[in-house]
Amino acid sequence: MSPMAIWLLIFVGLYWSYCIFWGIKGALWARTASDYFVAGRSVSMWVFILAATATSFSGWTFVGHPGLIYVDGLQYAYASFYSITIPFTGMMFLKRQWMIGKRWGYITPGEMFAAYFRTDSIRILILIVALIFSIPYLGIQLRASGFLFNVLTDGALGIEVGMWLLSAVVLFYVASGGLRAVAYVDAMQCILLMFGIFAIGVITLFYVGSWGDFTRGLGALVQWDLLTGGTGSGSPGITPAGQSGYVAVPGVIQWVGGAGDAQGGVWTGIMNLTYMWALMGIMASPSFTMWAFSNQNPRPFAPQQTWMSPLGIGGLLFIFTAIQAMAGHTLGANVDFAKDVYNPEYEETLGEYRDLFEARTDVVMQRGLMATAHPDWSREEVEDAIREGLEMLQRGGDPTDAGWIDLVREGGGSSALVPQLLSMLEAVAPWLAALLAVCALAAMQSTGAAYMSTTSGMFTRDLLRRYIMPNVSHNVQKQVGRVLVTALVVAALMVATFTTDALVLLGGLAVSAGTQMWVALIAICFWPWLTRQGVVWGLALGLIAVMMTDNAGINFMAMLGIDVPWGRWPLTIHAAGWGILFNLPVAIAISAFTQNKEELEHRMTYHNFLREHASLPEEKRHLIPIGWIAVIGWFFFAVGPGIVIGNWLFGDPNNPATWWFFGLPSIWVWQLLWWVLGVTMMWFMCYKLEMSTVPQKEVEILFDEDAEVRMDVSRP
Repeated sequence: MSPMAIWLLIFVGLYWSYCIFWGIKGALWARTASDYFVAGRSVSMWVFILAATATSFSGWTFVGHPGLIYVDGLQYAYASFYSITIPFTGMMFLKRQWMIGKRWGYITPGEMFAAYFRTDSIRILILIVALIFSIPYLGIQLRASGFLFNVLTDGALGIEVGMWLLSAVVLFYVASGGLRAVAYVDAMQCILLMFGIFAIGVITLFYVGSWGDFTRGLGALVQWDLLTGGTGSGSPGITPAGQSGYVAVPGVIQWVGGAGDAQGGVWTGIMNLTYMWALMGIMASPSFTMWAFSNQNPRPFAPQQTWMSPLGIGGLLFIFTAIQAMAGHTLGANVDFAKDVYNPEYEETLGEYRDLFEARTDVVMQRGLMATAHPDWSREEVEDAIREGLEMLQRGGDPTDAGWIDLVREGGGSSALVPQLLSMLEAVAPWLAALLAVCALAAMQSTGAAYMSTTSGMFTRDLLRRYIMPNVSHNVQKQVGRVLVTALVVAALMVATFTTDALVLLGGLAVSAGTQMWVALIAICFWPWLTRQGVVWGLALGLIAVMMTDNAGINFMAMLGIDVPWGRWPLTIHAAGWGILFNLPVAIAISAFTQNKEELEHRMTYHNFLREHASLPEEKRHLIPIGWIAVIGWFFFAVGPGIVIGNWLFGDPNNPATWWFFGLPSIWVWQLLWWVLGVTMMWFMCYKLEMSTVPQKEVEILFDEDAEVRMDVSRP
């Protein structure tokens, strides 16, 4: 057995032991349905801060996000702002949902919305959203963990076998301990997630050689992209403004039938904005309502939404994840680039960039990577291989025959870049490679576990208890919840095993479906005049619009023999954006014609309570216009149409000599600037406008179904 395999077994064993411990402890602690499904509303402050962060940022953040920046360039790196936009949703809604759940004793979002709107139709729609969200999203995480271990074991562990084995422990601790076990395991998973991203970024930069080598390599990548007209391997292309897609967004919007037809990449200003809407669906999903209900008080909300996610995770994404991605090109991720350098067709065009190109191909791209891949080679042997590879390039040969490494050919595309970076460590530090592999595994399992637990709770309460067994006992609810967790995992594994081509499509629908909950949340938290008819119809049409502007719905229509005249994400607007564009106007229009005085008085019961407990004090109300300006301005310039300014403000994107800040392209400096301003905005909203602080007036509990059970348990 290889050293890597031994260390992997050791670290996986330690990680699984921790998971099993909390599964057992959670099972012993859970006496009531509330204990099992929302941790008895007693999750501690720091556990929630870490657990909510881990749930928000899954294995996609660890593996998929750097891979897509590597493929699509820094125009996609604007997606790193989901470290701010996801908690922005929480800032808007979690505190108010917690207050409502605490006062009326709700355990699931279906119970809350059904009571507020006096209809069970929205309860059913929420179950549909939860199911759409959980199964494909969970399937993606489980398959990704199987893929990771397949790469790290050199194919010894098959993807399907790996994901079935790795999901067993997740199933155990979630089914046994409920949301409390999930919270404590997620807390550890958050620490592993953050450490892993940081460590891989530092290690990748170390392999490159120095910061100067990294920025020179990035500059060479841009010049090569321009030289080849954006036709090189993996290039996003040249934008309509004539800029390299690696370091520029391709405009505000492109009037194309589908995003795939966009020139210079798909990540226009509007695409980035509506993609942020999609990811904001994570904290708008029904699962996060149950996370809100699980807290003793709203005290953890503000630090999680200001410091842990925007500052902590944001810093990791904008710095270390971006380094992983762009250094992927520098570390031999594209030997075809080196071939272009020595192509006689480009000889006259190279000019002043010859030294820059040769520095990248000679030193930066291969030396550290080859020394790592061949630890038995001496320094002289590595240098000989470098020279031999260069000679092969000049003759038009393939330098990989001389020992050069090409991460693309080794599987270093969007999904395999990080596993390949991890495998670079195997020969020199197998223990570190194994530890980082467990960090990746923890990241992949963190989100899935939370959705397994909360979705089973929703189906137990909103289906079994509501329609089948109204007087069901707490013990039966827990047992049914465990059965449903098992069913969800099996369903996700079946989908991940037998529908691999459709899995990513379904996963993309998941977050977009969660975004459609925004309108219902706005209704219950802010706008009492939105009626149940408006919200139900808006939610239904929003879900249909999401389906019909994504590949899943388009493919379904094709199966029926109907060819729709558009492609995926028409006009470079994400499916979540199309959903909201149908959802919100329909909800407002129908509400205008379905007003009912009695129903409004009922809804005002909730809003009068919120105004009494959550309204801003009079002495601070002058800050509200400042908050509106800050939010609108930030979304416009940080993730919306205004991001095109970032293409050139800090230097010509096509001329590395003008790059302004530590040798970084303008687009990266713009992102770092608005990241800092975004953290400031969240601090202002959460603390100064008290959107996430503890209410000054204590919430009086009107109903607690567990009170009698706890009283019986406490009796001698």
